Amino acid sequence: MKALISVDMEGISGIVHSSETNPERYDYLRGRELMTAEANAVIAGVLDAEPTADVLVADAHGTFRNLLPEQLDRRARLVRGKPRALNMLAGLDEETDAALFVGYHVRAGEGPGVLAHTMNGEILDVRVAVHAPGEGVTTTGRSLGEIGLNAAMAGHFGVPVVLLSGDDAACAEAAALIPEAVTVPVKEALGMAAAVTLHPEEARDRLRRAAADAVTRRTEIPPLALTGPLDVEVDLAGAHTVDLATLVPGVTRTGGARTVAFTAPDYATAYRLILLLAQLSPIRLA
Repeated sequence: MKALISVDMEGISGIVHSSETNPERYDYLRGRELMTAEANAVIAGVLDAEPTADVLVADAHGTFRNLLPEQLDRRARLVRGKPRALNMLAGLDEETDAALFVGYHVRAGEGPGVLAHTMNGEILDVRVAVHAPGEGVTTTGRSLGEIGLNAAMAGHFGVPVVLLSGDDAACAEAAALIPEAVTVPVKEALGMAAAVTLHPEEARDRLRRAAADAVTRRTEIPPLALTGPLDVEVDLAGAHTVDLATLVPGVTRTGGARTVAFTAPDYATAYRLILLLAQLSPIRLA
């Protein structure tokens, strides 16, 4: 079997502050080591259940160059660097049997959740709904963060998300979308930069056991499938980012100065457009 492990950083046990997740801050190396150790625990769990599994690990935080290659379990292959197709899910395809999300966080505007956001500080919300023919873009779509957006992209390929770890808020968000998935809360969020966290070794032990269980039960966990056409609304923090977004064919301003919308023929198209809008955020007026 083939497994893709997508590893973010904010939901790793022990991590509560951006100084531990930002390459320019003093505590980043410690965050990288904690992240790599949790990835290794999940790799071990997958291989406990399926010793011959093909395991890909997608570095899915920030620069996508956080996991320490020399410390990663040598039985897995590492996907690192950007830009790349499918972003946090690079390596996913129709041959993948299970996706596992490690170190994920709750979406922007929810919480309390440790370092809650959606992709970056520019995206405030993403709403997705099934398009009704003959009508404009709906404003009643379901709000999705990185958990939902990535789970639906996996679902587009028919791949179930069988495990998610992070704080309790992230696990609750995942459970609402995929009730059958195994969730592993490694910390209890007290706020944006505070949590009651498990000891990292305890978190790794739980993750290893949970990964083995999740992979064993993968056929019992349905993919999160969003069939198109789909209406998508994206709330952006910067007015100039909205101006740039409307230069993309099919993207229009709607619902106020900070919201853009588009209709996509399928979820893969919607996902790629959302990623493109997120990439506009670093652009600033000269």
